[in-house]
Amino acid sequence: MTRSLTLVHACTRADEGGSPTAVVTEPATAEGASADGGRGRPRSPGAAARAGGAPRREGPHGPDARHPGVPPPTDAERRRIPRLAGTSHAVFVSPLPPDATGAPVHALRFFTAEGELPACGHGTIAAIARLAHRTGAFDGVLRTADRLFTGRARPAPGGLIHAEFDPGPVELRLPDPAAYGLVLPALGLDGRPAGPARVASVGRPRLLLPIRSRAELATLEPDFGRLRAACDALGLLGVYAYAGPDPDGRAAARMFAPSIGVDEDIANANSTACLAAHLAGPVPLSLTVDMGDSLGRPATLTATARTGPGGPRVRLGGTAAVGPPLPPRP
Repeated sequence: MTRSLTLVHACTRADEGGSPTAVVTEPATAEGASADGGRGRPRSPGAAARAGGAPRREGPHGPDARHPGVPPPTDAERRRIPRLAGTSHAVFVSPLPPDATGAPVHALRFFTAEGELPACGHGTIAAIARLAHRTGAFDGVLRTADRLFTGRARPAPGGLIHAEFDPGPVELRLPDPAAYGLVLPALGLDGRPAGPARVASVGRPRLLLPIRSRAELATLEPDFGRLRAACDALGLLGVYAYAGPDPDGRAAARMFAPSIGVDEDIANANSTACLAAHLAGPVPLSLTVDMGDSLGRPATLTATARTGPGGPRVRLGGTAAVGPPLPPRP
C-alpha cells in the first residue's frame, strides 16, 4: 500500500456542499508515527527506529512509502497538507492489525495548518467514508491518540456514504464568568446570549453559545483577531454558536475556531456531539444541525443522545461524497 490523498466532502446536505477534507491513507509501517517522533509519541513498534538512519526520498506529499525504511512524514509536512489540498483539515488513516473479533482497525491523526488535533468529528466521518468507498460499507474500530471507538458506514442515495461513530464522553461545565464579556463583543453581540452557555469538550473545550434565531445567527460578523485572543485567554478551541433546535429537532450552528487557524468551520461534528450531550435527557434526542450556509457550503450533521448512568451517550453521523485520489501536488 502506498500513500494516497483523497478529497472527501464530509457532512453534505443531500448531495450538496459539505466540508472538503483531505484524507491521506498511509501504509501500516507509517502508522501513527512521524519522522520527528510525533512529539515523542511513536505509535507502533519500531516506529522510533524507523524514524532515523535512512536517507529521505520525497514524494508529492512527503516521504515516499514505496521505499522501504524511509520514515513517515514529519508533523510539519502533515500540517502542509490542508493548504496543499485546499482544505481546513487533513486526516491520516493507517491500518492496524484486526482486533480479537477480526474487525478491521485503523489509526487516525488530524491536522490543520496550525498543528495536530486530538479529535476531529468531520475528519472522522470523512475517514470512515473513505474506508467504505470501495465496498460501500464499513464496520470497524478506529484509534486516536486517546481512545478506541467504533465506526460504521452504509451506502446512501446518490452514490453517497452515510458514516457514523461514537464520539466518546462529553464533558460539560459552566463557562468562566469572564467568557461573556470577552466572547460576545468579539462576535458583535450586545447584552446577554439567548440562554446560558456551556463549555463542552470531547478532547479540547469549546463554548456552546445559544443565539436567539437563525436570522441573528446568520448576521454574526466576528472580529477574528479579537475572538482568537478571547479563546486563547479562556483556553477554548473556539465558539459554537447555535440557534434552536425547533420542535422537530432541527437547529443551525456556526463554528468559529481562529485559535486553530480555522476562522469558520463549514461543519464541526464534535461540537454538534457536544450540543447533543448538552441537550440530552431521559427521552432519546434526535438532532439535525445545519451548518456552512454562511460560507456557501451547506452541510448537515445528525446526532442522537440520551442520558445514562455514565453521562450522555451520543452517536454522531453525516453523509459524505468521496472523490477520486488527488493528483500529485508540488
